[in-house]
Amino acid sequence: MELAAGVGLRLRELREAQGISLSELARRSKIGKGTLSELESGRRNPTLETLYALTTALEVPLSTALRDLGSPARISGQAVEAVLVERFEADASVTETYRIRIRSGATQESAAHAPGTAEHIIVHTGTARVGPLADPALIGPGMHGSWAADVPHLYQAPAGDVEALLIVRYPR
Repeated sequence: MELAAGVGLRLRELREAQGISLSELARRSKIGKGTLSELESGRRNPTLETLYALTTALEVPLSTALRDLGSPARISGQAVEAVLVERFEADASVTETYRIRIRSGATQESAAHAPGTAEHIIVHTGTARVGPLADPALIGPGMHGSWAADVPHLYQAPAGDVEALLIVRYPR
């Protein structure tokens, strides 16, 4: 299934299952109603930032909109390209694993995720600046870092592309 159509259908199903109108989801996510309608109908490809805004407003992990689409789901944002590798569900949490590339010289600011969400990165190549906007850390090859993702945070590759593994843990 094509990403736009599959994700759009999944977003509509999630919204309708919660009894939320298109207008209400647009308000909660700060995504225009027209954009949301185009996403749900599969006429528009979602960005990573848009999907995070919508899944946060729906109070579900990002992978809820990406899973079971037939092939590894690839999604891109201003600086980050991500491929969902695995989703693990436990009683207390949902943990997602992504293979990511942070594009050189680009910066992506991510809005706060659900309360208690944490992110962990293992850098394979390059040096990433990641973490809370107020205090990001430089993480080089072979290093790892963690931060609270329930506050605005960033991803940046100050000098050259970064290849890394990103783990996002959402509490239930």
